[in-house]
This record gives sequence, C-alpha cells and structure tokens, in this order.
Amino acid sequence: MSFENLALHPSILQALKEAGYTEPTPIQAQAIPEVLAGHDLMASAQTGTGKTAAFALPALNLLATPHPSKSRGPRILVLVPTRELAQQVNDAARKYGKFIRARTVSIVGGMPYPLQNKLLSQPLDILVATPGRLLDHMERGRIDLSRLQMLILDEADRMLDMGFMPDIERITAALPGERQTLMFSATFEGEIARIAKQLLRNPKTIQIAAQQAKHENIEQRLHMVDDMGHKNKLLEHLLIEPGMNQAIVFTSTKRHADLLSEDLIAAGHRAAALHGDMTQGARNRTLTKLRHGDINVLVATDVAARGIDVAGISHVINYDLPKFAEDYVHRIGRTGRAGKSGIAISFASHAERFQLRKIEQFTGQRLEAGVIAGLEPKRIQQPKPHKFGDRPRNSGHPANKSGNPGNKSGGYKGAGNRQPGQGYGGQKRQDGEKSFSKRPGRSFA
Repeated sequence: MSFENLALHPSILQALKEAGYTEPTPIQAQAIPEVLAGHDLMASAQTGTGKTAAFALPALNLLATPHPSKSRGPRILVLVPTRELAQQVNDAARKYGKFIRARTVSIVGGMPYPLQNKLLSQPLDILVATPGRLLDHMERGRIDLSRLQMLILDEADRMLDMGFMPDIERITAALPGERQTLMFSATFEGEIARIAKQLLRNPKTIQIAAQQAKHENIEQRLHMVDDMGHKNKLLEHLLIEPGMNQAIVFTSTKRHADLLSEDLIAAGHRAAALHGDMTQGARNRTLTKLRHGDINVLVATDVAARGIDVAGISHVINYDLPKFAEDYVHRIGRTGRAGKSGIAISFASHAERFQLRKIEQFTGQRLEAGVIAGLEPKRIQQPKPHKFGDRPRNSGHPANKSGNPGNKSGGYKGAGNRQPGQGYGGQKRQDGEKSFSKRPGRSFA
C-alpha cells in the first residue's frame, strides 16, 4: 500500500513525497482511513511506529477544506504530556502541512507568556499544547475554541500518570460537542478505559502491538555493576566503542543528569543534559544540537523518554534503571526508530535485581547479563530461574531505616551522593584530574 491509496489531499501527498515517505506504517494504514471516515478512534501502537503521522495526516486533510467560520481559533487541538512531544508534533504538522499552509502553534509550560499571547492572537489551525498551560490561557479568555473540529489526546496514559486528567476533563467540557476525538495510549485498561468511554463516541479501536511487545530491531543488553566506579568505566568503554553514533544516557534525577554530563564533557565527550528544570529555550537548543550532530551524548531524565525522535540515536543506556517498568519501554524506544536497528544497555547493581524483575515481568523478556573483558563484575550474579508472575524472593540483605537494602548509607550509592571534591565513583579527585575517567579526554568517534 502507498499513501496514494489513503485518499489524502494532493498537497499532503506532495509533502510526504518531498520528505521521502512512500509507504504507510501499519498504524498509519489502519488509522488514517478510519479518521478520514469521521470516526472517533482509540489506538495503541508501539513507540517509533509512526504514530504522530497517523493522526497528523488526517487532521491536515481536514484543514484542506476551508471552514465557514472566520474565527481565529484552532480547528485541531492536540494535547500532549511533555514539551518535547509538543515540539515533535508541531514540527511534524508543519512538515506534512507545508503545501496547505497550515498555521500551527505550540503552547507549553516554560514559554514566556508575552510570546504565547502574541501567537494566540493570530489566526491558527492547529494548536499543540500541554494541558496545564492550555487551561491557564483558556481561563484568561485568550483562546477561542468555538470552531474546533478535532481533539487528539496523544499518550493519554502518560497524561494520566502525570495527573493531567482533571485538567483534560475541564478542557473537554469547554469544547464543542460536535467534534471528532482521537485517543492514542499505550493501554486502554483501568482508568484510561473510563476516560475513553466518557470522551469518545462509538470509537473504532486499533491495536498494532502491545506495550509489552518485543522491540525486534533493538538489541537489549544488561551489565551488572559493583559500584559507581565500575559503572563509569563501563559507560566510558561503551561510549568510545566503534558503532556508537549518538547515545541517550538516562539517569534517575535531574542532579544526576547535570553531574554526569559535566563529567562526560570533562572526559572529552560532546555531551549535554536535558531535564525538567531547564527553560524551554535551553531544552530546544539542546535538542537542536542533538539533531544536528553537535551533541553525541545526551544525559537525560525520563522527561526525554517520550517525544524525542532523532534518527541518529544508535544507543540508549540506562545508567540508572527507571522507577517504573513501563518507562523502560519508552526509554529504549528512542533508538531503533523508523525501521533502523538500535542497542539498549542497562546497568544494574545486585541490590536492583528486583527492579530488573519488574521490567522483565512487564516486557515478558529476560535480560541476560553480559560481561566486557577486563570490566567483569567482582560479584558473580547467579539468578535463579523464575516465571514472570513469581513474587520476588528476599534479597538476603537487611533493610536499613530508609527502607533501602544494603549498606548503612542508604543502599546503592547514586551519582547524586558524591561529596565535594569527589569524582563520580566517590573517588577523591586530585588536582587537575578529570572526575569521569583518568584517561586523557578523547573526542567522540
């Protein structure tokens, strides 16, 4: 099947041809006809499968026909959980709609209000927004939603996790009742099912692949680590391996991301941090550098687990394991996109084996530990066979007062615990010594 078979407007087909797109992905092939037919839609698809185009293309097709109302307000509203995803959707809409001259605006937290007020005062067709900031502008009377024809909820499960659903319910209550609603979510169980039933009318349901489905084009690896020094040596080895193009290194906290990126820069890597405490301008500049190849190692928190679509990401490294097992799937989905292959590597200490078990239970896959010659862990891990539904066994380590297994200092020592004058492994820095690696700094190969 080609895009010509999907009854899209010639101007959209021209933009797709210019972008090099020839055949729709499965989610696009199934979703686009249903949306063009006017149905509400519930769709679930694995990250990296072309989900954004699955709703952006039929939305743009709607805009190819002029609206009788002369209102300045949007005809399409896309709600997303993060600023990065808003930028991705905004860029995609502009790329696919360049020949129908669709006017697209992104409104997210972190942007200056005067700039957003100016954007909203102009005529627009597509509004991409995070729920909190949109609701703020709605309450101030700055958005006219009277001619809205289509509402799109992208990554609805993530918005539920982030506590946005009360805002979304207030937003939808103010929208025209005669509208088409599309909901994209990793799952449609529990609370999401209730919300979908409330917002959608007789929706068509499409499920391309389960959230737990295996990423066939992503090689998943696991390395057990003894301590922070061992973890950093493994990371340095991986970052200078042949075949490493660009990598996203995920940490558990914003402080970890800043500290690790500083140490990587000191070791000679073209690195940068990305997390929620950065201004929107700083985040945009960082992502632009990543897309242009000026940054080879992005150290990020889970704010980047969804919404980053960079073709050059060859590796994802879980420097810290994610807090929630489902975030593991979204993290590794930053590589192996658009049919390309990728490598996802996770570091884990012996004390984190229960987190590993949760990830294995969620994905239905076992992560087999591998070793690198000369960097083998001193503690040999001997996991016992288990079924994914089994309850974790006791680790044998007494829990300290903070609830963490292991030592009296609070369990496995994280990057954020380093003391002044110490490097990333808690090792004392000498004058002039780089904290991340004792070897001379090298450029990223």
